[in-house]
Amino acid sequence: MMNLPKISIVTPSYNQGRYIEDTILSVLNQNYPDLEYIIIDGGSDDNSIEIIRKYEKYLAYWVSERDNGQSNAINKGLSKASGDIYGWLNSDDRLELGALATVAESSLQYPEVAAFVGHGRKADISGNTVYYKEPDELNFERFCAWMDGGNFMQPSCFFRRCAWDEAGPLDESIDIALDVDLWLKMVLKFKFQPIDKLLSTALVHDEAKTTALINRMKVDCALVVTRAGGEKYVRKHLENMADRLTAYESLFEALSQNPVIKLIKPLLRGKYKLRTK
Repeated sequence: MMNLPKISIVTPSYNQGRYIEDTILSVLNQNYPDLEYIIIDGGSDDNSIEIIRKYEKYLAYWVSERDNGQSNAINKGLSKASGDIYGWLNSDDRLELGALATVAESSLQYPEVAAFVGHGRKADISGNTVYYKEPDELNFERFCAWMDGGNFMQPSCFFRRCAWDEAGPLDESIDIALDVDLWLKMVLKFKFQPIDKLLSTALVHDEAKTTALINRMKVDCALVVTRAGGEKYVRKHLENMADRLTAYESLFEALSQNPVIKLIKPLLRGKYKLRTK
């Protein structure tokens, strides 16, 4: 039997009791022989802890305590990891069957490669695919063009410990594009290899960070890419956002001059004052 690499997976979570059991089972049902699974919960007050405890005998480590957000939780988890290959899986995502075995096989086939990226998809609550992404060219220039399709699905990316030691930990000052920042740092020193297979599914729901904060995500990504030296790749996105903001401001100004709006504005202002006393 091949000497398979040890794979460490970290799941950061906070109040994701509705979804986390599916995430946990998607990892454990891989039946991968050398798995190290770590869960870092941010002090949930829903049923998350009850669910985690159901599976704690299969976990290498878990904790539930207040933290400083997703990137801090991932950093905490990977600081506990001892595998040859790392990855993280958010608590509303899941691995596809056979994903870890596929990654392990690729790592043995390409010993000179430090990061592996498979297909990924997004699905709604009913399981319908709403987005499917195969990895594009995996180089620095395409990562700088992240918002123009030079991207991939984060749950479908796995990397060797040496790449994390060089490029990590995650920058905890970055709220949303924390993974893009890591890939930009990583690809400057290490080779990425595509895997022609679906490895993960991300759940799309209203509470998901990248769904609820889409415009902040774009700004976050633009700042990360600019910091890495890719300003030319994101400038048009920032200019388009500025143009839309200007258009909205002009529309608001025009509406504020409407006689009807002028008439009811004092009433609205008075109503608001009453509510805030």
